[in-house]
Amino acid sequence: MSHILVLGAKSDIAKALSRQYANAGYDLYLAARNILELEKDIQDMQIRYNVKIQPIEFDLLDTQSHFDFYNALNPKPVGIIFAIGYLGDQKKAQNDFLEAKKRIDTNFTCAVSILNIIANDFEKRGSGFIIGISSVAGDRGRATNYIYGSSKAAFTAYLSGLRNRLFKSNVDVLTVKPGFVDTKMTKGMKLPKKLTATPQEVAKDIFDAQQQKKDVIYTKKEWFFIMKTINNLPEYIFKRLNF
Repeated sequence: MSHILVLGAKSDIAKALSRQYANAGYDLYLAARNILELEKDIQDMQIRYNVKIQPIEFDLLDTQSHFDFYNALNPKPVGIIFAIGYLGDQKKAQNDFLEAKKRIDTNFTCAVSILNIIANDFEKRGSGFIIGISSVAGDRGRATNYIYGSSKAAFTAYLSGLRNRLFKSNVDVLTVKPGFVDTKMTKGMKLPKKLTATPQEVAKDIFDAQQQKKDVIYTKKEWFFIMKTINNLPEYIFKRLNF
């Protein structure tokens, strides 16, 4: 069966999404740092879905390793999921450029490095799909998280350009914009229940959208209308709001 490469396989959304593809019969490359932490999940999925799963060490911030990492995959994947993100602390990033840089590198710069390599291969093969998990935070800069948001905005723009470039090569690129998701990354935050999705809900939305060859999705869907409203607010009003 065809392989799917999951980058950032330890995230809650990636775990749920891995199960979606395993359930559909795909074999998996699960890439992350400290892959020993994936052992229980891998054993469970292999029993449940009877697919091949290979864990692979991957350090996103080590861009010099990206080409060798991808070149070693045999067989090459038919699709990839980029599920790595770093939210961090806004105030710390405001006062410590290295912290801000870590956010920008994780959410954008180093993502470009590995996705460029994969996109070039997919383009040459004339097939494949790329799923990039961005964020609604990238739709408009907010005082409380604009460093994270701006890195996601750059990632969203990158995926848009990649989609347009690869369209003629029969390669699909899906941009995912989750709103609030109940994960390890948001643990301890007070999130509105009606607007907060589970990783399983997000994974199902992503899987369905990829199968339907969609370009961009918001999950939950309510976030499309929320962000449309927020984006239409004039700047002189928006800067006075307590976001």
